[in-house]
Amino acid sequence: MVATTFIVFGNVFLVSFGNHQSPVYTPEQLIAKYSNLVFVLYCMSLVFVVALSQYLYRSGETILSDNAKDTSTHWRTLLPFSYAIVSGAIGSCSVLFAKSLSNMLRLTMSSRYQFHSWFTYSILLLFLCTAGFWMARLNEGLSLFDAILIVPMFQIAWTFFSICTGFVYFQEYQVFDTLRIIMFMLGMTFVFIGISLLAPDENKGAHLAIS
Repeated sequence: MVATTFIVFGNVFLVSFGNHQSPVYTPEQLIAKYSNLVFVLYCMSLVFVVALSQYLYRSGETILSDNAKDTSTHWRTLLPFSYAIVSGAIGSCSVLFAKSLSNMLRLTMSSRYQFHSWFTYSILLLFLCTAGFWMARLNEGLSLFDAILIVPMFQIAWTFFSICTGFVYFQEYQVFDTLRIIMFMLGMTFVFIGISLLAPDENKGAHLAIS
């Protein structure tokens, strides 16, 4: 109940203080946003985060395989977390590509844009790749880790990177004042706290198992 309360109030803050504008961009404007310096720097940092998380995952996997009896909470928590970070960072890009496709579809319906172009097919391909990657990692993660542990981590990573990617790409920071930024961050924090509270208590689980 506490976790659900945090998630509900967090989403209320996100919706209330988020960006409510829904402009329609031309393909040229969308391409310009993809080549924007801030977005390029964000993508570079995203690549770094993915590479670092993948390195940590492989390192933890090797350590745990070499020390099968090692029950270190550090690695057993970091391993699924780094796996979720890689999955969420790449998979959440599908949301951005889906928004771009939706934008172009709206232009096509208004007869101001022909849907057949290299840009459209490129975005469609990227969407299918990232969405397919996310679904594959989600299924694989459920087979590798305890569902009640990995699913909240997946949701946190997915939500965080989806918000950040859209925030940077659509330059929503330009229409945010101090109050909206604070309340928006508070909403994100509430959602993450709520999701994390859904994760199992290992100490409690171990105690019940012993009992």
